[in-house]
Amino acid sequence: MRLTDFWQRLEQAFGPLYARSFAADHAFSDLGGRTIDEAIAQGVDTATVWRAVVAAYPDRVPVRLR
Repeated sequence: MRLTDFWQRLEQAFGPLYARSFAADHAFSDLGGRTIDEAIAQGVDTATVWRAVVAAYPDRVPVRLR
């Protein structure tokens, strides 16, 4: 998944303003306790990061974005 696709999906699921704050502040256990921003900066594949978001918030992410 391209980085631009990742951010588009995150913004569609969480809203354009909240998505960036969410990425900076929320730590995911599936990402080793890292935030989205930290995981991406450390080279974790965006598809892996996206799967962690979907697993943590299945009700928030529309089926069409999974």
